[in-house]
Amino acid sequence: LGTSGSGKTTFLSLISTLEKNQQGEIYFEGKNLKEMNESEYRSKNISIIFQDYNLIPYLTSYQNVLLAMDISQTKEKDANQYLKRVGIDEEMSKRKVTHLSGGEQQRVAIARALSTNAKIIMADEPTGNLDKKTGASIIEILKKLAHEDDKCVIVVSHSHDVAKQSDHILLLDSEIHNFVEIRHEDL
Repeated sequence: LGTSGSGKTTFLSLISTLEKNQQGEIYFEGKNLKEMNESEYRSKNISIIFQDYNLIPYLTSYQNVLLAMDISQTKEKDANQYLKRVGIDEEMSKRKVTHLSGGEQQRVAIARALSTNAKIIMADEPTGNLDKKTGASIIEILKKLAHEDDKCVIVVSHSHDVAKQSDHILLLDSEIHNFVEIRHEDL
């Protein structure tokens, strides 16, 4: 949790190795990220749901998910299963993503993240571009991933409503450049 400009997106970029840390150390499963193969680390462990979806606009929902997967006969069936899981039916999966609402595009982005079978799913302001009802349904999907699929789901947001839905809340204090754990009742 943090205000705009506090470094939430930078935090995600650092732990996903999209940016290099200038100081300090970042460890994953006891290993320093600087000593790991970045592309292997990302491909096996990290999946990112971007605030602006980062979908390929000239592809369909199905093609966006399939692109994130290793293409094979069985994977094609799996792509539709991931889309169905987040509420994108077969008819909708055939549409270009530019013909989908913001909430539908966010669902496709989540399906794409699921398709990589990563241990950690990071979501950068996943409800920031959505209305309250659609945002709540996106948070429910992320909660199910954490609780039912045993994924580590890291959500960064400025929204106290989103933070209240999480299991643990860390406040990014931009003045001291550190995280402070806060309780739900303190929001």
